[in-house]
Amino acid sequence: MMTIRVSTPRHAGRVLFVGLVLTYLSFILLLPLGVIFLEASKRPWSELWQVITAPVALKTYQLSFTAALLAATINSVFGVILAWILVRYDFPGKRFADGLIDLPFAMPAVVAGIALVSLYGPDGAVGRYLNPGTVLGDGLQQLGIDSVNLTSSVIGVVFAKVFVTLPFVVRAVQPVLLEIEPEVEEAAQLLGASDRQVFWRVILPQLRPAILTGFSLAFARAVGEYGVVVLISGNIPYETMISSVYIYRRLEEYDYAGATAVAIVLLVVSLVVLVCTNLLQWWSRRYAA
Repeated sequence: MMTIRVSTPRHAGRVLFVGLVLTYLSFILLLPLGVIFLEASKRPWSELWQVITAPVALKTYQLSFTAALLAATINSVFGVILAWILVRYDFPGKRFADGLIDLPFAMPAVVAGIALVSLYGPDGAVGRYLNPGTVLGDGLQQLGIDSVNLTSSVIGVVFAKVFVTLPFVVRAVQPVLLEIEPEVEEAAQLLGASDRQVFWRVILPQLRPAILTGFSLAFARAVGEYGVVVLISGNIPYETMISSVYIYRRLEEYDYAGATAVAIVLLVVSLVVLVCTNLLQWWSRRYAA
């Protein structure tokens, strides 16, 4: 006997909603990604390979990925600490401190770059005290460090990336900490566990997926950062030039296909990191279960 399914208004509305969401995602994500690969395909693969593997390009990859990895690692450590303090402790100005975490999201990149240069540049409020002739500058010279320039240096690049990726781990870890019941920690302590054992064996396994999420988001954000780094790094080829600045230089030379090829390298690496992070999260949840 043949069964005829009659579509209900609710089912039709659901199909329409799903179709709208998929269309929106296609225009926002899939179409731009497709155009990137289409633009790169306009030139022979051999020419694109020369652009991707040029010595200056390889140096920008090395700096971009290393600085992004350092920034994501630093924020993973201090992000957990900040989230712990904001969740577990009460102190005056707590809400204000919690709001400051999102400042890198709200502040325009150019404004942040100018602020960092004004603060840590050679003539900045902090950087001037590191120049030779000052107490700190003379002390550094005795240690064999002739001059310290927090801008136009690798340290400046890492610092800029740390600034822009600060909120990711904090905001990923905070909700998990709020969901952890204090009774679980108290039970572990009653069973004889020390504070260190409670953290490493009870709390950290529950935080691990959130930390991995925050780390991957911070790494991907740091790899593509441009606005803050372009002002603080000095953009010196083979020294402080990052990949996003190199891409912009290629665009200024009207080499759109070459710029797109370098952008694809950054895109692929970021996607690989996200996929690996998701796999680690899956393994972590399965292991914890």
